[in-house]
Amino acid sequence: MFKKDNWDEILQALTANPFRTILTAFGVFWGIFILVILLAAGNGLENGIKKGFDGIATNTMFMWSQTTSKAYKGLPKTRRYDFRNSDVAALKAALPDLLYVSPRNQLGDFNGTNNVVRGTKTSAFTIYGDYPELIKQQPMDIINGRFINQQDINSRRKIAVIGKGVISELYGKEEEAIGTYIKINGINFMVVGVYKSKQQGGNAEQEQKNIFIPFTTFQQAFNYGDKVGWMAITAKDETSITDLKPKILEIIKALHSVHPDDSRAVGNFDLYEQYNKVQSLFNILKVIAYFVGTLVLISGVIGISNIMLIVVKERTKEIGIRRALGATPAAIRGQILTESIFLTIISGMFGIAVATGIIAILNMVLDSMPPGNDTMFANPTVDLGVVFVALLILVGSGLLAGFIPAQTAINVKPVDALRTE
Repeated sequence: MFKKDNWDEILQALTANPFRTILTAFGVFWGIFILVILLAAGNGLENGIKKGFDGIATNTMFMWSQTTSKAYKGLPKTRRYDFRNSDVAALKAALPDLLYVSPRNQLGDFNGTNNVVRGTKTSAFTIYGDYPELIKQQPMDIINGRFINQQDINSRRKIAVIGKGVISELYGKEEEAIGTYIKINGINFMVVGVYKSKQQGGNAEQEQKNIFIPFTTFQQAFNYGDKVGWMAITAKDETSITDLKPKILEIIKALHSVHPDDSRAVGNFDLYEQYNKVQSLFNILKVIAYFVGTLVLISGVIGISNIMLIVVKERTKEIGIRRALGATPAAIRGQILTESIFLTIISGMFGIAVATGIIAILNMVLDSMPPGNDTMFANPTVDLGVVFVALLILVGSGLLAGFIPAQTAINVKPVDALRTE
């Protein structure tokens, strides 16, 4: 293995017909290249999609009331009902595995009639009544001031946290928003915080045109009583919200005299379930990448095996002379296998190097893009574990490609080999 004469012989054999050697090596080069690029592309797509979940508590479900579809306990079907403050306390008491149960109310939207006034400027925004824990469930960065706190809830303070989109429409270019007042449906609220949404894509601008006020203040100021529009419910990390969802729906149906089998009365969206579906998709993509890359690699290995058979045929006389001079079958086999493994590893590592260079260039291009140009593709990379697996695949492929030619070589009888012209 470490004798200079052996390596001189290997290099001489491979360079005897360089064009044939290059064509042979290209199959393995292309297989490893495709494998690494496909895995990097899959990781890039996965990273880009997951950026959309950045800051979101994915172990969360959203729940709202709808019209009943079944009569129950003397109550008619098509009955409308509303969640109440007491529902929140009931869920927290019955299910200790819940981390947050956040009641929410909503007023208007950015496409509706103008509902916010500041001085001579007026515009339409979505107004949310929320609890402090919302900031741990929904992605946003407080870039100035603060978010709602528990004291705001307890004292029903008329304070507001506004988005950058609100500032662009109601404030001047250099005007400070903190400490100023805005009027929502005729009621003054003091601005205590400014946020920037972490969301990306088409909804990013829309998400920055929201105004958040304390939930208790919302109910009192806009005559909602103890009505709850909808809830954001997050489970603890060790528990899946998907597993808790049937019990949550059961409790809500019992509290509002809804038929247990009424599947339409309580609307819900399970973010954790959707997130797992996305994760499963990427796992499938990785399997496909390995499958396609391996098939291409196998075609290259077959090419190397065929060429090595031709090489053995061309060197039949040489092998016969070596056998006649005392070379053992193991030595002949080792020589052929070493040539095959060497050619496979060199071509494969070159494929890894070229793929790595392309990935590095692609990352540089993505990093140079301005922050506003968000894409569904980010940080395409392949970890060292994949490179290590690729190296093992190359060694195994080299052994496989050289095994049949090596067996053919040692089966040649010295007398027959010496007769060959």
